[in-house]
Amino acid sequence: MKITTPRLTQHVRTVEGRTGEPVLFVHGNVSSGAFWRDSMTALPGGFRPLAVDLRGFGESDPEPVDATRGVRDFSDDLAELAEALGLTALHLVGWSMGGGVVLQLLLDHPALVRSVTLVNPVSPYGWGGTHGPDGTLTHPDGAGAGAGAANPDFVTRLKAGDLSDESPASPRSVFRATYVKHPVPDEDFYVRAMLTTRVGEANYPGDPATSAAWPHVAPGKHGVLNALAPTHFRLDGLPQVEPRPPILWIRGADDLIVSDTSLYDLAHLGALGVAPGSPGTPAQPMVAQTRAVLERYGRYREVVLDDCGHSPHLERPADFDQLLAAHLEEAR
Repeated sequence: MKITTPRLTQHVRTVEGRTGEPVLFVHGNVSSGAFWRDSMTALPGGFRPLAVDLRGFGESDPEPVDATRGVRDFSDDLAELAEALGLTALHLVGWSMGGGVVLQLLLDHPALVRSVTLVNPVSPYGWGGTHGPDGTLTHPDGAGAGAGAANPDFVTRLKAGDLSDESPASPRSVFRATYVKHPVPDEDFYVRAMLTTRVGEANYPGDPATSAAWPHVAPGKHGVLNALAPTHFRLDGLPQVEPRPPILWIRGADDLIVSDTSLYDLAHLGALGVAPGSPGTPAQPMVAQTRAVLERYGRYREVVLDDCGHSPHLERPADFDQLLAAHLEEAR
């Protein structure tokens, strides 16, 4: 269905005939709500599944992303969506970037949220440019983060709608190499969902900026990757949220994207010698940062799935569905 609010028109998937407590699924970067197709149908009775396409993804409007607000353009869209649909006591499920979006929604509207499930979420201190479990900025300008860190070949192929696997930078190759650890059914369905990403300076990846500090890229002011930069996106206030709904954190043990040694972190690539010129900039400990914030939050449970990559809901669906169902029932 399409829901129009004062901010934009959003595309939302649901399962016909399902009623009950609303469960809002929020996808990650370079994807869409289609990634939740099977998870939605697997929900137990008494829950109403809803999977939104964030702005600039899927079939929602490609409204620009003001990166200086962090991910609040996304989370404010969801708050308006909930109001338009008359939703209260939301169960939120956020994967990757979507994990950051649902935590921002929790931070800004805690009374709206009944439970949170995080699936390999982005760090509470964003993407790149920090070190240590407390998310300390490596450089004041956020060097190492932002749209300039995106692979230009991948961006070009994404914009062109490349369905091939002829290059390691093609969306299909990236899906196989980093979204999942092992092949999953319906790969073409998910790659086509990736290709719905709107490419440009207002959306993905955003406007690049330069820095005097290595690796000489810094966050700009527009677009998705800049919205995730630590100069714009930080969830330091999460441990002070009241009321404090329970959080389930599910992650794949072999995630190559959100990791303390992420293959998308320029600092880690510098340490490996892949990104030349590194002066020894420490990598971002993404998982350790998430754990540190959730430890202060207090009401959470962490579950690690072995032999699983960045997408447990695709790679280990039976385990994921069981964990999610139990968490939802406990939060009722």
